[in-house]
Formats: sequence, structure tokens, C-alpha cells
Amino acid sequence: MWSAPCRAPPFRGAGRRLKDGPFRSGVRAEISNRINMRPARRICRRGVFVSNPVTSTDRIFLKHFAMLIGTLILIAVVLYALGQYIYAKHPPEEAPNRAAMASERVAPIGAVYAGDTGRAAMVAAQAAAKAAAASQVAYGGTTDGKTIFGNLCHSCHETGAGGAPKLTDKAIWAPRVAEGLDTLVKHAIEGYTGKSGIMPPKGGNPALTDEQVKATVQWMFDQVK
Repeated sequence: MWSAPCRAPPFRGAGRRLKDGPFRSGVRAEISNRINMRPARRICRRGVFVSNPVTSTDRIFLKHFAMLIGTLILIAVVLYALGQYIYAKHPPEEAPNRAAMASERVAPIGAVYAGDTGRAAMVAAQAAAKAAAASQVAYGGTTDGKTIFGNLCHSCHETGAGGAPKLTDKAIWAPRVAEGLDTLVKHAIEGYTGKSGIMPPKGGNPALTDEQVKATVQWMFDQVK
């Protein structure tokens, strides 16, 4: 559809020549004020003048706002790049036993053995379990009574703490020796409450095996006989 071209409305006073004087200066000032105070620039659409909804003030605001958004985006990109660089230079520390822990989590909870091959595998598994248990035994699994006494029992049986009989006092040990070695070993393993004090089970160290306790009592028994 053809539209007629837009034409600016004729300005009143066009073609007229104003005489010099106060009136002419006033008209010029009025025209200048009306031009500068126009609310919006008009745009020609389909042959008709329409007012532009965006004023010059709005255009300035949008320009500054776009510049602000662009600056913020640039700062975010720079900070992201800086973070990636720092992370690459200083990676987080990993646990030294991470691989062992992962293997333990995915290890099967049981196994099926069949035939001679299965029997050999079962024996090997039992030996490995026994070795692992031995590594958790107190004082490396030693059965040297003197060593165990020096690491654990001396704190009470050398000072008499808690009513414990001193190893050097043979007189106080005489009635205990009379009860026999088996009774002393039983009291040491299971614990005992006497008139003068309390003997905690295994000297207060449950990691001791019965063999270690027996070896320690045997060594002490030999010292006080």
C-alpha cells in the first residue's frame, strides 16, 4: 500500500521577515525555547509523524546502564579466569591412602571357595587376616613380660598407685604368690577388686592378648618369689 511521504507542517511566519527591534528578538527567543523544550523527536511512520517514546534523557540512561552491565560482565570474566589459574597452580591435597580406601569400599564382603584351588585361597586369606590382626596387637605382639611391664604395668606396680602392690615389696606379694600363678593370671586377664585396690582387666589395655598377659604375670611372679 502506497503511503504519502511525511511533510513537516509549515512554520508560522515562514517567509516573513521580521523587522529589527525588541519584537523580533522576542520572537526568536520564543522559537528557540519551543525547539529546545520539545518533549520528543517525531518520526515518520507510514506517512504519518509519530512521537519518539525515548527521550534524550532516557537514551543517556540506557547508554550508561549498558556500559555498567558490560563492565560487570568483564569483571566477572576476569575473576573467573583468575580463579581457574589459581586452582590450576594450587590443586587441593588428596589423602595419601585414597586408593586403599577406594579399594576397601569396592572389595567384596565374602568369597566362595571350591576344590584345591579354593582351599589354598582360603588358607591364604586366613593367614592374611591373622597377620593383619597381629599387627594390631599391643607392643607389636611381643610376649616378653619385662617389655610389657616396662611399657604398661610399671606405672602402678612401681609406685603403688591405686593400691597396687609394689614389685619390690616381696612381703606384700607373699599371700598372692601362695594363691598360685593360674589365679594371678586369671585376675590379670579378667580384672580383680581386692581390699587394697582394683586391678583392671589386662592392666587397662584391651589390645593385649591373653598370652601377653600370662607372660607378663609370669615375669612378675618370678621377680617376687
